Amino acid sequence: MSDSTKNQLKKSLGLSFNIAVLIGGTIGVGILRTPGSIADLLNNYWLILASWLFGGLYILFGANSYAELATMLPKAGGSYNYIKRAFGEYAGFLSGWFDYITNAIPPAFYCIVISEYMIILFPALANYSTVMAISLLAAFVLIHLSGVKNGSVIQQITSLLKVICFVALVVACFMYSGVEIAPIKTDNSFFQIGLLFGFFKSLQLIIGTYNGWNAACFFAEENDDPGKNIPKSLYSGVILVVAIYVLVNAAFFHVLPIETLAKSNLAAADVAKILFGENGAIIVTVISIFSLISILNAFMMIPPRILYGLSRDGFFIEKGTTVNKGGTPIVALLVSSIFSLLLIIFVGSFEVLFGFAAFISIIVWGLAYLSLLKLRTSEPDLPNLIVRFGIRGLQ
Repeated sequence: MSDSTKNQLKKSLGLSFNIAVLIGGTIGVGILRTPGSIADLLNNYWLILASWLFGGLYILFGANSYAELATMLPKAGGSYNYIKRAFGEYAGFLSGWFDYITNAIPPAFYCIVISEYMIILFPALANYSTVMAISLLAAFVLIHLSGVKNGSVIQQITSLLKVICFVALVVACFMYSGVEIAPIKTDNSFFQIGLLFGFFKSLQLIIGTYNGWNAACFFAEENDDPGKNIPKSLYSGVILVVAIYVLVNAAFFHVLPIETLAKSNLAAADVAKILFGENGAIIVTVISIFSLISILNAFMMIPPRILYGLSRDGFFIEKGTTVNKGGTPIVALLVSSIFSLLLIIFVGSFEVLFGFAAFISIIVWGLAYLSLLKLRTSEPDLPNLIVRFGIRGLQ
């Protein structure tokens, strides 16, 4: 472990970054795709909206747990710190590397997907998908090598643009009155086995769409006031994301009936085609690219923080704690980026990478929740949240 000042992360991030990284790390192309799949499973307007609210409530409970954990232990790397403190070195080692792999995979598949969307806009680039993905990764590595403030500014700008795009899409949907909405066919036998299965399958998709809600916790050590800002950003950010998701669904159903959306592989594209004609697909593609760039920026910052924490605890090389003048854990960033580069070159499949990352993340979340229960009883004197929403917990 190195205690030199040069290897300390800088406390240069605040509330606005926390909210931006939560929104940027959560809202992606999932919300543009899943409404059609869920409409196919449930075929009931109110049940669909209730499912999104229920999923949001589940995430809000998770945010409450992580707010308490991050206040107890405001350290770089998030989840594994809590698990290590509660269950010991071995559990910390395993969960830390699980969490690192989970979060080091997304930069690769987001670079791949952005390149695929760029090809939709510019078909002449079809033979350069891998080259574009690698170039995008390299560009973001250079940005983050220049310092954490640049990454923070980009995160806030791209997250704001993302929210503006989604709000504009929602407003356009509700302003549209060019079609008569067909009556929604529903099956009132809620306890029918098929409908119950559809409900739980929908929740699985919805929870996946909410992934990224705990992003702010990875940066707790760099926050200028973690006891206040982490809880505030988690609650306000999650509520904002839930509101956007519910409004997007309601807006889509205002334009097209559920029966039509249920047959759509990309619900947003079909809605946009109604609203904007043939240019609708281009508009959705641009929104998707904005969403993905914001997520990519967030996930370029998260894995190095986990690797920095692992290095400091002796679970990786000591050089992993090296921080440059801009506050970036430089060795951890380069190692993580090389890992992403290898995934782009040798795997190159969005579906394979996404499925593997989602599976591991569930394990880490579960251990983090258990660690909270353990720490509440084993170390009751740890700092915790006394009053929420802006009043600082004990420090």
